[in-house]
Amino acid sequence: MKSSQAYFLRVNLLFCLGLLHCGEAKVHTEVQAGPLYRVVGSPLSISCNVSGFSSSSMRKEMQFRVKKPSNPTFELNIISTEDEHFGYAMYTRRVRSKEITVTHVSQNSVLFEIQRLEKGDEGEYECSVINSESIYDGTYSAMTTVKVIDNSLSVSSTASTSLSYNEGDALTLTCQASSNTVQHTHLSLVWYLHSDGEDNPRPIISLDRDFTLSPGPGFEGRHQAGLIRLNKIGAATYKLNMAQLKLSDQGRIYCKAHEWIQDPDNSWYTIAQKNAKETTLSVKAKEVMPDTSSLVVKISAQSETLQEGQELSLNCNVDSQNLEERFFSLAWLKENVELARIGPTGILSVGPEYSGRVKEGELRAARIGDRDYRLILQPVRTEDKGEYICRAWLQDRGQDGAFTQQAALDSRSQLVNISATESGLSVEMQNSVAVNEGSRLELTCKVHRVNGQLSVTWQRKSTSTSAATFTSIISLSQEGVTEKAEEFMSRRVQAAHPATDTFTLELDDVTPSDSGVYRCAVSEWKINIKTNSQTQIATVTVAPTDSFLKVHLISRNSIVTVGENVELMCRVRGPRIPITLTWSLQRYASTPDNILTVYSDGAISWSGDQQRYQLKVVNKENEIIYYLLINGASRREAGGYQCWVSVFLEKVHKKLPPSNQLAVSVQNPVSELVLTTTPAATIDINTDIEIGCSVISKPSVSSRYAVTWLLQQYAENKTVVSSDQDALMTFGPQIQLSHRQRISMKRTKGPRFDLSIRQALISDNGSYICEVVEWLQDPHGDWYQLSPVYRTTQLTVIEPETNLSILKEEKSLNMSRSQDLPIPCHITNQSSSQSEFQVTWFWQKETETKQHPIFTVYRNSTLQDRFGNGDQLRFGHPLPNQFSLTVMKVNPEDSGLYFCEVEEWLQSLSHGWRKLAVEKSGYLAVNIYAEGDVKAVSEPECKSDVWMGMLVAIVICSLLVIFLLVLKICRSKVSGGNKSDQNLWAEPEQHPLKTKFTADD
Repeated sequence: MKSSQAYFLRVNLLFCLGLLHCGEAKVHTEVQAGPLYRVVGSPLSISCNVSGFSSSSMRKEMQFRVKKPSNPTFELNIISTEDEHFGYAMYTRRVRSKEITVTHVSQNSVLFEIQRLEKGDEGEYECSVINSESIYDGTYSAMTTVKVIDNSLSVSSTASTSLSYNEGDALTLTCQASSNTVQHTHLSLVWYLHSDGEDNPRPIISLDRDFTLSPGPGFEGRHQAGLIRLNKIGAATYKLNMAQLKLSDQGRIYCKAHEWIQDPDNSWYTIAQKNAKETTLSVKAKEVMPDTSSLVVKISAQSETLQEGQELSLNCNVDSQNLEERFFSLAWLKENVELARIGPTGILSVGPEYSGRVKEGELRAARIGDRDYRLILQPVRTEDKGEYICRAWLQDRGQDGAFTQQAALDSRSQLVNISATESGLSVEMQNSVAVNEGSRLELTCKVHRVNGQLSVTWQRKSTSTSAATFTSIISLSQEGVTEKAEEFMSRRVQAAHPATDTFTLELDDVTPSDSGVYRCAVSEWKINIKTNSQTQIATVTVAPTDSFLKVHLISRNSIVTVGENVELMCRVRGPRIPITLTWSLQRYASTPDNILTVYSDGAISWSGDQQRYQLKVVNKENEIIYYLLINGASRREAGGYQCWVSVFLEKVHKKLPPSNQLAVSVQNPVSELVLTTTPAATIDINTDIEIGCSVISKPSVSSRYAVTWLLQQYAENKTVVSSDQDALMTFGPQIQLSHRQRISMKRTKGPRFDLSIRQALISDNGSYICEVVEWLQDPHGDWYQLSPVYRTTQLTVIEPETNLSILKEEKSLNMSRSQDLPIPCHITNQSSSQSEFQVTWFWQKETETKQHPIFTVYRNSTLQDRFGNGDQLRFGHPLPNQFSLTVMKVNPEDSGLYFCEVEEWLQSLSHGWRKLAVEKSGYLAVNIYAEGDVKAVSEPECKSDVWMGMLVAIVICSLLVIFLLVLKICRSKVSGGNKSDQNLWAEPEQHPLKTKFTADD
């Protein structure tokens, strides 16, 4: 989920910019309005629809989440159309088993379903659409609340599990159905017949939630003939009457009740259903006896032409053989609508259309003789005109006392004309009335040409079904006594008569379910006798709260720098009704956190850190603006802001869809840091260097600095050493431990940051980058960093030029065997005082090119005889820069070329000892003669002039020797015979050959 932090900020920023540039939001997401009350174990379906995308033909991917009442700040992922792994683990099993599904109904809408609700499924469900476009413009999520209640529906039957009847008998079954649900619900009930061999049961007759009676397929004719009836007795008893059973009625009969609740969108939803135990019905065939009875039904009117307010009297006469032994049911019908019925035992029942007139005393019916029945309507209304008939049924009584209804017989039709009186009562109402949810509905009924006392009855019928009938709301008698219908006992409803020609109805806190057709029925009375009645209707539309109360969130400065102020405006447009407004903030991908709540009485409750927030409320004519001020914004205040409005009225507790989400982005200030560093430098290897990096711009009071020295080599950067804002220093991972001992960093005033490198190496070459990050404190005291600033210094490390040189003089030497051959090696110059040398002497024959190493002295003073003639070699080291090798008692085969080779070595930390230079001396050509070889060679070549020269030289040398001896003797005598230890002719100091010499050597 971390994914999403940078993405969330970027998305919110785009969303915010889109709103600022585009004005009103375009994309709109909606779900069913809540709360949705459902029962444990019942299914739940939530439709989600989105509109406003630029491409309506592209399929939109959607996600569902839920917030539980136990933790309303935490949102749980349930299911997504895009990602099968979207849901949390607690929902994975139910999603995989298809208990929880989401299905595309169209490219822009989905249906979310839970097949069996659990108690823990209660919560606030959010549907969000995944934006596939480059900008955010609109509302991309919507919420609805689901309440999961316990199933309190109870259904039972008192019938035996098995019943047996004869064909033509009458069957009566009773079913008890009730519910203790706290919410307002309706019940519907269906009697089913499941015949043997049929896969599905067939409905016999049903009573829907609006109390509309409907026969099932195949039972319409018998119901119309009155052979099948369903009567509701009291609040919970439903009695099925089936006269004249048929063989096809065999099977299992049971009743099934459904409990319905009305959702906020006025749609009805079944939240529970239960079956009563089944009763197995067996129907035996019987002989069909011819019906020899004759039945005659007649109708007559006391007056066929009436005026409004007069009395209509309809008499029905029934005649049959053995009349005294027969039972009848008789009904009056007007244009196939039943007004009233008198059963075989004389009990009156009234059709739903006329039940209100019975209560008002306008309709009366009774049996006035063995053959005669009478219906009275007073006062009659113009709508009472039309054709009337009487319908009678013979009723056979069985041994169990139950009646079996025979075929119906109708009388001829009786036409009744009713005309309005010339100066009669008239009623006037406004045709249509629109009112907002939560407001008061006020209806006015004007009456004209009043002649007597008046009473009024206010009635209503729903427009959601075509079969709905008018039901009473409240009545006001001519004596001024009001009577409320049971359905409105808990509501604030009032009927008044403020003027002689005016009646009013006031119904407080209306909801969309109160929409419908309202009727004002005014009656005129004289001496406690109703003389006239007139009605008028008005269509009332109750607009839901979210259709007239709009919430929109804007800001003039939603992209700010740390420390700046932000002003958010939540605009609530609509009529003045009590509302509660909540501000929330969603940081990154977390669940929204409430900041504060403003109640309708002005009280404020703070839910979070309120130090940086202030609230201001401005009332205008058609709107209220709630300003949320953020003083000194920091990263903590960044995120997506929304405002929520809830309406809390007596009967309306509704949370409206939230405002658009507005992203507030808090950016760091631009760094004004200015650096200067040491210029480029070129140094010799093994030299110490210090590279400085100084801040020359004016720092903030709270400024701290994190410094990193980077080395760039071959287009690649590696960290050398870094120091965080708390001056904690660490080396880069690529710096070896051996190198860390010669690298350090220090801070001095300025501030200045110095990188020190001791005994620089060739590997230290490169560009040294000083990266400085300035840290500042936000208004909360939290530290944040600015963008880094860089300066570079080029460092070049070179090796010093070698100054090594040795004596390269070429010499020739003739000598006789058994003499000692000294081979000197003199160093005339060197590169460093720290240098050490390795010296090797070589020999080669004059006629060959191959060089043979004779002897080596290493820089660590180790000696090596390369020929294995250690007893003939003597090594000498008289001075630091002078080396000598003496070959003892040479032989003629030792003749050849001799030279030495010197290597200069210098120590470094990175590579240890390394060779700086190699130099060779000049050649010493040595010719060694054997004894007698000189004479043998010189005699044949001897000449007189040569011998003469040699003789002269010998004579001169002899004289010189004599002279020197005499001189020495004379001095000895003069000095008194003292002897001197100094020998000017002494041979050079000789060193016997060793494997290793010491410093004293």
